[in-house]
Amino acid sequence: MRAFHRDVPAPGDDRRIGLDVLAVPPGATIVLDVRLESVTEGVYVSGTASAPLAGECARCLDDLTDHVTVEIGELFAYPDSVTDETTDEDELPRVADDHVDLEQTVRDAVVLTLPLAPLCSDDCPGLCPECGERRADLGPDHGHETLDPRWAALRERMPN
Repeated sequence: MRAFHRDVPAPGDDRRIGLDVLAVPPGATIVLDVRLESVTEGVYVSGTASAPLAGECARCLDDLTDHVTVEIGELFAYPDSVTDETTDEDELPRVADDHVDLEQTVRDAVVLTLPLAPLCSDDCPGLCPECGERRADLGPDHGHETLDPRWAALRERMPN
């Protein structure tokens, strides 16, 4: 078994790790603490990956930042092993030229951990559906007059 600590930059926008609303910023440092163990059918990689996150609140659209740490556990099959021969190409990663590529493994672990609708706070009130302003910035008496369109013609006839 061999343990490794690596600080690697996150991939650019075209291979971004995350979702549209919350992701690891391109170029941000991803910290990998992993153990590589040789097993009969390949190399088992286990450990953690930590990275900063940036995105926007799904309710109020304010910028938000966070940090994620995910557990990694993946078998990389040796070429020409029984596992290599009995699994599909996209089912299990492979050892290539005595190297393992952790990018897809880290990407999968991070994306599965992220919330689909990240919030700046659990009680974020969001935006007013009428005017689009943040409800947290509006007073308690904030409201909008809604007039039934059938009565609009009569309102025009009323004196001010």
